Amino acid sequence: MAAVKPPLSSPTSPRLFRSFLPSPSSASPLSLRSREPTTSFALFCSTAANPSSDGFLSKGSSSLHSTNGASSVSSNASSAIDFLTLCHRLKTTKRKGWVNHGIKGPESIADHMYRMAIMALIAPDLSNIDRERCIKIAIVHDIAEAIVGDITPSDGVPKAEKSRLEKEALDEMCRVLGGGLRADEIKELWAEYENNSSIEASIVKDFDKVEMILQALEYETEHGKVLDEFFLSTAGKFQTDIGKTWAAEVVKRRNSRLEKRF
Repeated sequence: MAAVKPPLSSPTSPRLFRSFLPSPSSASPLSLRSREPTTSFALFCSTAANPSSDGFLSKGSSSLHSTNGASSVSSNASSAIDFLTLCHRLKTTKRKGWVNHGIKGPESIADHMYRMAIMALIAPDLSNIDRERCIKIAIVHDIAEAIVGDITPSDGVPKAEKSRLEKEALDEMCRVLGGGLRADEIKELWAEYENNSSIEASIVKDFDKVEMILQALEYETEHGKVLDEFFLSTAGKFQTDIGKTWAAEVVKRRNSRLEKRF
């Protein structure tokens, strides 16, 4: 089992963009999907894109130049950078399955999630599928591994225990972020994937497997290895048409390569 790294201490700074976002107590989980910016937040975005010579707003709009406003933005910046620094571990932690198979210079957790997000971006349009949500789920689905590391089946950790460890890590990361709507959205997206509770989650779960077998094929080609385990462990487990189609294409290319090799 991968060692659980000690969590960072929770920040005391205000939540993300506290001055500009509505209170999370007034937002239901579903509202995170379609919430329109509040007037003040929309004004902030507009003026940030077209700042006056002395700041975000024109001289006639001084409310965001108050001491409280400046303090809130500064605190948010501190929480955001703390969170991003913690996410740096996703870039440096190597995926354990490849390490266990002796792959030199294997991909990181962040590498894996990035290509999954690209998959969601380039996938064909599908009826009643929220592409943006698929991209978001792909970005956050392994985010808790910044703290717990990459726990694999070879570690012998029961599925329920793995989920518990990752949930605790996710909660700690969201405390580091400072709470608020963005933290709530990250938790919601992670839980949706973990529970496979939407068609978007099912698609991203398939992308997770497709990305893994595509990476296995690439490592077989680059390192002259045979990585049957990754193909056998995913065979017959794809839930969606796009997952099945893309996986079949990867397997077809692998079979063609193996035929030429042997």
